[in-house]
Amino acid sequence: MVEKAAEKKLSKETNKAKEINKSAEIRKIASSMKAKGEKPRPVAIIAILKKQGITVSSPQVSMVLKRMGFRPRKRRKSGDLVAVAAAASKSVKSKAKISIEDLVAAKKAVGRLGGLDRAIAALEALRQFEG
Repeated sequence: MVEKAAEKKLSKETNKAKEINKSAEIRKIASSMKAKGEKPRPVAIIAILKKQGITVSSPQVSMVLKRMGFRPRKRRKSGDLVAVAAAASKSVKSKAKISIEDLVAAKKAVGRLGGLDRAIAALEALRQFEG
């Protein structure tokens, strides 16, 4: 008789555990923390849920927070950003130096030299003399 009562109590606890949606609880707590102006951190959420008798893991909380948009994406280091910006500005400057008038003059020069291949060869020879 005592065993059956213990089994019923155990089955009620497992049914109760199955009814709890851990992700929904995490979302609810994270939203309330955000409303209070606090940052929802996994450690704090785990502690609150533990008081309620719900056990969750840190990765589970982190994934739910990430899907909710609370976890910021990784940011570039400031040095990387400066290098990318400098490279972009150099490519823009080099492209901006060539105007339409320059292209028209280059076309005329190619026509005078007898074709694009001969113009390129002449420019490479000029580069060797200058260097």
